[in-house]
Amino acid sequence: MPTVPRRRSALRGHLLVCGDTPLAFRLADELSTRYLQDVTVIVPSKKRNHGPQIVGLPRVKVHEAAELNDETFRDVHAETARAVALVGNSEVGNIHAALRVQELNPGARLVIRMSNTTLGQRIRTLFKDCAVLSDGAMAAPSFVAAALGDLAPSHVRVAGHTLYVAHRSDRAKKVICGLADTKRSEGNPRLLPVDQENANLVLAIADGTPRDPLSQHRPSHRPVVALTRSLPLIFNRRLLQVVLVLLAVIMLGTLALSITAGYGFSYSIYLVLLDVAGAANPDASLRGPAKVAQVAVTLASLALVPAVTAAIVDAIVRARLAGPMERLRDPISGHVVVVGLGEVGLRVVSQLNDLGVPVVCVEANEDAVGVPMARRAGIPIVFGDATRSETLRTAWASTCRAVVTVTSDDITNLEAGLSARALRDNVRVVLRLFDDDLAARVHRNFKIPVSRSVSFLAAPAFAAAMMERQVIGTIPVGRKVMLIADIPIAQGSALEGRPVREAHQPGEARVLAVGRRGGPHVDWEPQEGYLLVRGDRLIVLATRTGIGHIRARNITPPGPPAPPAPRQGGGPRG
Repeated sequence: MPTVPRRRSALRGHLLVCGDTPLAFRLADELSTRYLQDVTVIVPSKKRNHGPQIVGLPRVKVHEAAELNDETFRDVHAETARAVALVGNSEVGNIHAALRVQELNPGARLVIRMSNTTLGQRIRTLFKDCAVLSDGAMAAPSFVAAALGDLAPSHVRVAGHTLYVAHRSDRAKKVICGLADTKRSEGNPRLLPVDQENANLVLAIADGTPRDPLSQHRPSHRPVVALTRSLPLIFNRRLLQVVLVLLAVIMLGTLALSITAGYGFSYSIYLVLLDVAGAANPDASLRGPAKVAQVAVTLASLALVPAVTAAIVDAIVRARLAGPMERLRDPISGHVVVVGLGEVGLRVVSQLNDLGVPVVCVEANEDAVGVPMARRAGIPIVFGDATRSETLRTAWASTCRAVVTVTSDDITNLEAGLSARALRDNVRVVLRLFDDDLAARVHRNFKIPVSRSVSFLAAPAFAAAMMERQVIGTIPVGRKVMLIADIPIAQGSALEGRPVREAHQPGEARVLAVGRRGGPHVDWEPQEGYLLVRGDRLIVLATRTGIGHIRARNITPPGPPAPPAPRQGGGPRG
């Protein structure tokens, strides 16, 4: 019927969001209010989770479906959608739904939420046009910026590295490129100048080299001094007391046996060592005091073996943790206390560590996802309840630079933040709060700078990924914003077979790194003469105009036009 094509034409280029999570609500709000786009959101129910809030958004149509199957996507005309965001809580479900959408609409832009960014880089190669983003990774720079007192993040996480803006006078060790020259025109910097050496702002890879206030508390490289300082941490005091008492009983028993039985001291030691080894033999000829001494030595020996074993096992376990925790014995200051080592806390800690900012972690669960990373990096972890003042005192929250609470529970975050304020009333506190109304009231009543929920911070990045293809991050420079894009080389495009240097555009775009043939490895020092091939990925820093130019050169040219059909009838018509 003619009405069906007209309806689909009206929907052509519409946007789809799948999920009823906080991120789905924020993303739909961002697309409809900021980008003024018509959005269709697929939710399991309009009455559960964030369904009621999504229903109230302008320019948003809500479609109820229990499952993201082929029928559901056909009902919402996914075959004509311009972009589809899959932001449900199930990462497997998001991937499965993305495969369904690709079969229906190979040209649709896919934006998939995944916490595992390493797996995400591999998943994105399965699709023609796909961005795989982590909401925690998108939000982490804002938490870090708030902890450091910056108005906006001046760093971004790209391909396993933290890139940050620095002044050339800071003498950063790993400078990627000159970013801008701000000396001549304040507020209107000259971006990506041809004379790179004259750029006073540079983009560098953070490697943790800035000064570390905890370095003076690190274990000494002198073995004797290090061992002496570590003994109280490695050995359990109570176990040591038990072992020493048992040894004292054995020594006194040896002396008593020598005196009461009339044996020589060396012979008494011989008998006691046999008793310790479990070879005690009763001797009826001994007098009463000697028998008492032998029994005491035998019983003490039986208790000594398990006590020594327990002390050794406990020391081995404690030795693994003694290095980082030794730094917390003496007063420290200038560090950041991060409460919570979940998905968001893991990324906040990683970026602070990359930037050279000392960190002390507080976590209630020893199996939290970020604990192994913190231990590998030698970052101290205080295990305990962050809402208790004693736990925060152990982390030296009273002398820290900031306290960042990023657990998954609003009450825990709020209580930990208020407990930190009780220890020191002017400490910078950054809270992760899911409830916006609660966040506003906390900020108004307690004067605490609140970094809103992860979904609030991540939604703009997800929306930009749907509207601006291949954009994976932003870097503010004065009043301008530079974009970081991940652009795969298309077959037959103008960039295929051309050297890397031809992708550079002074003032507009510069290639930061090259991912060879779609693999996970990224070369941060690509040779200028390297010839680009299909499947390579360009990590590009550019203005919006610069990214547009690179995209235009990377478009596969259309095939030759079809020859005109021969005329019917043989000759011209009169």
